[in-house]
Amino acid sequence: MTDRRMHLIAYLKSGPNFSYPSAWRHPAAALDDLFDPGRWEQCARLLEAACFDACFFADGLGIPDLYKGRYDDYVGRGGQLSLLDPMVLAPLMARVTTHLGIGVSLSTSFTPAFILARWLGSLDLISGGRAAWNVVTTGRDFEARNCGLAGLLPKEQRYDMADEVLEACDLLWHGWEPDALVLDRASGVFADPDKIHRAHYAGRHVWTEGPASVPRSPQGRPVLMQAGASPRGRAFAARWGEALFCTPATKADSKAYRDDIHARMQAIGRPVEHCKILPSFSVVVGETESIAREKAAYLESLVDPELVLAAASWGVVADLSTIEDPAALDRPGSNQGVAGHRDRMLQVARQHGISFAEAVRRPRPLLAGTPAQIADVLEDWFRDGACDGCIIPPVHYPTTFEEFGRLVVPELQRRGLLRTAYRGRTLRDNLRDDQP
Repeated sequence: MTDRRMHLIAYLKSGPNFSYPSAWRHPAAALDDLFDPGRWEQCARLLEAACFDACFFADGLGIPDLYKGRYDDYVGRGGQLSLLDPMVLAPLMARVTTHLGIGVSLSTSFTPAFILARWLGSLDLISGGRAAWNVVTTGRDFEARNCGLAGLLPKEQRYDMADEVLEACDLLWHGWEPDALVLDRASGVFADPDKIHRAHYAGRHVWTEGPASVPRSPQGRPVLMQAGASPRGRAFAARWGEALFCTPATKADSKAYRDDIHARMQAIGRPVEHCKILPSFSVVVGETESIAREKAAYLESLVDPELVLAAASWGVVADLSTIEDPAALDRPGSNQGVAGHRDRMLQVARQHGISFAEAVRRPRPLLAGTPAQIADVLEDWFRDGACDGCIIPPVHYPTTFEEFGRLVVPELQRRGLLRTAYRGRTLRDNLRDDQP
């Protein structure tokens, strides 16, 4: 038994492929229901039955055109596409669940704070306090161009702007006191205006007057997710993050990241237990080890090498058809870049003693094994202080979630590592509920 327990969050994309390249080609991967609301309702039910804390949609504003300067390989070969806006899907999933948190990714670089606060406050309210916001600042120029800008602001400035957006949103979310809605028919008082306050926020990049038009939700504000990996990104994550998504290559890399975030939180007086560090694991489950390895080998046989490079180009924000030296990624004057993806590829190269060019041509490794073997790995990382749980992307949907919930979750519960029932009212309650 352990004195704390793990947290699970599912990684989703509103398209055919999640995190493992070409897995949409697997015969068990559902494709005919991509635009059927029932797909997303089924997904939410599967995750809630498996006691996941939450799911969240990774998202992007467009189709990546970084590889060879075009989008042909990324879309033509079935990359991690966002074919639907997750803000449309999230209410569907909230509607059919009671406890599961529902997260969306939204950028602080393109949308006014008032609009972000309104969207997310609405989702948090209608879900009963189960919304999460994966806060991104956006690191790719093509997304800026799709939003009417010539390019991105410098990274430091994007994070300064993100700090201001969150400060403004926080004031808007808390502008309504919990009992501001009166709803008294007899007196004719619908709301108490003395309990609804303006934001009066004025920063260098963000201005908003308020008050918000959306009343306060049961958890006050959505849970804030983040994936900061650069020094500035880590400072932002330490200030705001409550669930951090990371993709380290090794347990040691994950532990170093967690220790660094904790040190940054302690330096600003924030309790470390208020932020969960969650590395990603791509899981393949088999009733026996040989079955699991056979499943993994089949998935590996489907991988399209050109899609791996197109996806890696999106990750490091550079055209890897022409770059083989990691030093070439740091182009003078470039504001693009996602440090976490670059760090992972350099970690893979170091771990395996291979070149950067070889590392970017490898898909992310699969954790294949029996339920007990997979639980062994997750428990080892958890007990050794490398994580507070994990992010689980479906290798192919819906099989990964079905098998993980049916086979791995009971093993984790048997070891006292995972809840057997939800105890919190809101997503934040459940994320902070670490007791067995």
